[in-house]
Amino acid sequence: MSKRVLIVGGGTAGWITAAYMARMLAADTPGGVSITLVESDEIGTLGVGEGTFPIIRKTMKRIGIDESDLIKHADATFKQGIRFNNWKYNPADKSDDNYLHPFQVASQHTDMDLLPYWLLGVAGDVPWAKACSVQSTVIDEKLAPKLITHPQFDAPLNYAYHFDATKLAALVRNKATDTGVRRLVDTIDNVTLAEDGSIASVTAREHGELTADLYIDCTGFRARLIGETLGMPFTSFKKELFCDRAVALQVPYDNPQAGIPSCTYTTAKEAGWIWDIGLHHRRGVGYVYASEYCDEETAVKTLKAHIGPAAEDLSHRLLKFEPGYRQTQWHKNCIGVGLSVGFIEPLEATGISFAEVAALMLCNLFPWSGDYEASARQFNEAMCKRFEHVKDFIKVHYYLSERDDTAFWRDNRAPDSASEYLKGKLAQWRHRPPSFLDIDASHDIFDENSWQYILYGMGFKTDISARADALRFYDDARREFHSIQQQSRNAMTAVPAHRQLINEVASGGFRPRAGGRR
Repeated sequence: MSKRVLIVGGGTAGWITAAYMARMLAADTPGGVSITLVESDEIGTLGVGEGTFPIIRKTMKRIGIDESDLIKHADATFKQGIRFNNWKYNPADKSDDNYLHPFQVASQHTDMDLLPYWLLGVAGDVPWAKACSVQSTVIDEKLAPKLITHPQFDAPLNYAYHFDATKLAALVRNKATDTGVRRLVDTIDNVTLAEDGSIASVTAREHGELTADLYIDCTGFRARLIGETLGMPFTSFKKELFCDRAVALQVPYDNPQAGIPSCTYTTAKEAGWIWDIGLHHRRGVGYVYASEYCDEETAVKTLKAHIGPAAEDLSHRLLKFEPGYRQTQWHKNCIGVGLSVGFIEPLEATGISFAEVAALMLCNLFPWSGDYEASARQFNEAMCKRFEHVKDFIKVHYYLSERDDTAFWRDNRAPDSASEYLKGKLAQWRHRPPSFLDIDASHDIFDENSWQYILYGMGFKTDISARADALRFYDDARREFHSIQQQSRNAMTAVPAHRQLINEVASGGFRPRAGGRR
């Protein structure tokens, strides 16, 4: 007998979940899962511009999205990493305070472990991200990660996307409905519980009572099912992550053919940080800040001053959130996905990644036999670990800062603002760099390479002088570092400008050569 799934709420999280389940659980076949998504046209979504992590490519490919359509219909551009400006030092002290978290890793260029040699100064004063990968140069020059002849979702350099979240949701919605998902435009007015505390039905304003075997809550911060109805408690991260507000603007380009950055720009400010994302036809810019240290009026002034004259007459949107998550995200026959169960903050773009991971796990743990409890237990344990680990990764950006120009930064550096786990890891990393041994491959979104980029970008010191004489390949390491710098120079003419590739794909799509990558 076919299982019935009802997804309440659309948006990016809802439609990615629906499309993923439709593909993986055969919604378009008689023996597959029957999926209905109900969303209200009274509840809008923000289209300010959103970033992603490289796993988004695998997700889009799995659900059947054409990469060209992401660019044509969701204003997508390529994201090769994140640049951090003014995070390390007081702005008045240093004008060149910036570092990069690229998505390419050193092992994609060489089999050598170059990091110990870099820590011992073999590469000179070249930053780690630039010493170990050509991607830093590609990003600096606003170049693309691939050619128009490369296969879809494949490239010599690792990448994710920036896109308009509203347009992406519409694109994925069309794919989901083509794959068997039933869409209802309606508003849920009531939720009825069964005697055992599970959800018995929901009542829609126009379609009446709706029943299912499994209910998925994608209603955003409201958490209509998992929070309001079932009362699953929320664990706050406010003691460690202070930011809880964002004001955002859509900013037109001064020149329609201006170069498009292929990374997210993040600039630290007095009470938070500003993101700047380049889409095809405009920028999405916003200030993420802590309301305890800054009010909305000051935040808007800070944001508009950062942008300049182009922002003078623009209206902003305000987003309120509390960093944290629900430890129980699957309760009986209800699962929360996306903002309904948690949000860290926009730094490092984990919001959509959590929804992707949840959809993947749900498909693999789907209770075909009716054993909800075992699937829920494994799902909840895994998602809790992911949220806790991401929380520590985000916190380290603030904790390692040397800024003391405002109370926000001074308080972020206080030892009691970081978890014991994070402080323990940092103590270990004073004498050895982060490695695969520190990563839980089943639960961590960010691997050791990401930790290395952030730590050494922030100026963290790892003293491995005690093992210097045990390292035997100094000359090989020098040659590798030199080779990577040569490859970086070659890349400047090997790949097109980011804007050029976006324009070409938008007008004619990708044109992969027969036989794959070249």
